[in-house]
This record gives sequence, C-alpha cells and structure tokens, in this order.
Amino acid sequence: MPVSLSDLKTGLAKLGLTKSLVIAHASLRAFGPIQGGADTMLNALLDSIRGVIMPAFTYKTMLNPDVGPPRNGITYGSQTDLNKMAEKFHANMPVDPTMGVLPEVMRKQPGAKRSMHPIQSFTGIRADAILNRQTLFDPLAPIGALADSDGWVLLLGVDHRVNTSIHYAEKLAGQLQFIRWALLQDRVVECPGFPGDSEGFNVIEPFIEKYTRRVQIGDARVQAVHLKSLINVVLEKLTENPYILLCGRPDCERCNAVRYG
Repeated sequence: MPVSLSDLKTGLAKLGLTKSLVIAHASLRAFGPIQGGADTMLNALLDSIRGVIMPAFTYKTMLNPDVGPPRNGITYGSQTDLNKMAEKFHANMPVDPTMGVLPEVMRKQPGAKRSMHPIQSFTGIRADAILNRQTLFDPLAPIGALADSDGWVLLLGVDHRVNTSIHYAEKLAGQLQFIRWALLQDRVVECPGFPGDSEGFNVIEPFIEKYTRRVQIGDARVQAVHLKSLINVVLEKLTENPYILLCGRPDCERCNAVRYG
C-alpha cells in the first residue's frame, strides 16, 4: 500500500524531533509510493519538527576557467561546452535535480526562504536566522548555526553520502576546501569553501551509532543524527586519519587533491 500522511507522521514522531531544527536530505523514491508525493512528505515533515533547512544548490551557475589556483580538485579548461550553457543565478532558480524533488517543492512554499549563495544556497521554513548566517565566503555557515541551536540531521531514505553536515566538519578540521566560479546577473564571482567529494562518507556511520535514531517508514530507513555530536566525531576521526572520508575512485580529482596535494 502507498505510504500515507499518517504513516509518515507516525514514523517521524518516533524520532522525537518536534522541538528541533533539522537539516533534511531525502529520496522519496526510497519510500515506495507516497499518497500525494512530495507535498505529503513536506507536510508530514513540517508537522514533526520546529523548523527545517535543505540544500538548494544550483550547479548550473558554475563556470570552469582556463586557469586557476593549483591543488583545486579540477581540470581547468575542460568544460568549454558546459560554460556556454551556464545560467545566471537568480533567487527563483530551480534547485539542482541531484538534490531530489523535496527541496524544490519546499522552495516554492509561501513561507519558505532561500539564502543567496550562487552555488550552495539553502532553502528553509521557520529557520530564517539559520539561513541568514550564510555568506559567500562561508557557504556552510547555516550548518554551524544549526549545530549551535542543538539541531539534527534528518536522512529520509538516503545515507551519509548526501550528508552535507560532514562537509562542514571537514572544514572545521582544516580539510582542503576548493574554489569554484559562478555566473551572476552582471559578473562572474569567485566562490571559496566548495567542499570535497562525499562518496566515502558512509565510513562514519558506526562511529555515530549512539547519536543516531532510526525508524522504518514504508520501504525507507529514516535516520536522525544529533548534529553537534556528528561534527565532534568527524573532527575526532579526521584528527586520527585525515584521509578516512576520502573515496576510493582513482579518478576523483577532489579526493586526490587532498590525498596527494
């Protein structure tokens, strides 16, 4: 049977986050059929937490220059055709499809706000103060603000490979960050603080077990992880082994920049 609004609210209630702010990542497909689709999921989520932010990244704005700084996890001059298709960032730009459908549905809600980073914006409801912390030079600052507010990471049918908060912990640990470039309405802007690859992030799961709550809803595993505890564990593990979160792909430019740079 399709997952209903009641099923979602009952499952999310078991996580005990009604008074919490969360950063959410979701794959609706993981749940199986949902009555009402993304709108139902969003309604259930908003009824189950205090406030929420989600990544609303816009990779279509990105440009690849012919030259740039070394050790930057990129092959310069390799995306001439994509440069020609780059779009100028604007406040109503759709969220990149790789983020899933839920952030775009939330972005369009009457009560939603969006930060204005041209690549790594966030959208949110009942979380304006969190969103306002973002700057061009500190794109992941909303995650730090969320941690300071005793927030949680909510993984709805996805795993830690999409857990943007681990990128924030990498930054705090001094892990190499990258520079990217984005097209605005009147100029190209340099965007520091672009994170590394996330394919290796599931390695952190056993180390955060005691800070994780889980529930099964439909076909999906839903996880809630206490954000500040997650950050502290990632900092500890990166101190022990700076390469622990790197992926194993030999052609991963960002991981190779960290590993061999």
